[in-house]
Amino acid sequence: MSVKLFVTDLDGTLLPSGKDVPRENIEAVQKAVRAGVIVTIATGRMYRAALPVAEALGVDVPIITYNGALIKSAQGKVYHTSYLKPEVIGKVVDFCQEQGWYLQSYSRDDLWVPVHDAYAQGYENAQKVTAHVVGWDGLREHTQEVCKLLTISEDGQETERRLAILNERFGADIVAMQSNARYGEIVNHGVSKAEGLRRLAERLDIAVADTMAIGDSYNDLPMLKAAGHSVAMGNAVPEVKAVCDYETGRCEEFGFAKAIYDLVLGGGTDE
Repeated sequence: MSVKLFVTDLDGTLLPSGKDVPRENIEAVQKAVRAGVIVTIATGRMYRAALPVAEALGVDVPIITYNGALIKSAQGKVYHTSYLKPEVIGKVVDFCQEQGWYLQSYSRDDLWVPVHDAYAQGYENAQKVTAHVVGWDGLREHTQEVCKLLTISEDGQETERRLAILNERFGADIVAMQSNARYGEIVNHGVSKAEGLRRLAERLDIAVADTMAIGDSYNDLPMLKAAGHSVAMGNAVPEVKAVCDYETGRCEEFGFAKAIYDLVLGGGTDE
């Protein structure tokens, strides 16, 4: 099997949610890089939240953030952007406020929230970022370079209900998709980790057939289907396991490192 580009999701794949990258996974990445494999990140996270992870891995290649809406190197070079239109943002903000739904925005790689409630605080703690609390009018004002909007709900059933409503109402302008049970992400058409992988492979002159992707959740599905080879974490949702070529161990058991050793480096952990 030829793997020249290895693309990984973050939460639930490379690292347990809210925690640092385990030493075992860092070592596996560095061994893959020394073997000539390009390892990078594809995440729904904002760039500033993903950057410390890339730096911990020693990765100095473009990283795919905001589910593909922004591809940017660890050194700050921008390769691709897809920003929501300000007028569309205004309509979605108005609607979510009317519905009583929590919504947060990302303008110029800063986090903007209407209220500093449990949803906002939980997100800050998990992503290790600090939000600007600006009220609903503030969300309407900060519409420059917005890669995505995010609604957070209590459970997966409510998230699915909101996404169906958003897609029906605003589907001509946006795509609303589920990134985990409680997160509903609102992005432009054409934005996905799959497109991010394809764009990056083309930029690096690597055939898609020589790529491998690994993930665990719903927003990983397009990327896993698009990659030349795909790996599901042991803790992945059933839909992810159903489309992948391989399954590795759980995140807490360093299944990420196991996938690199078994599938990329040919089964050995030694130099």
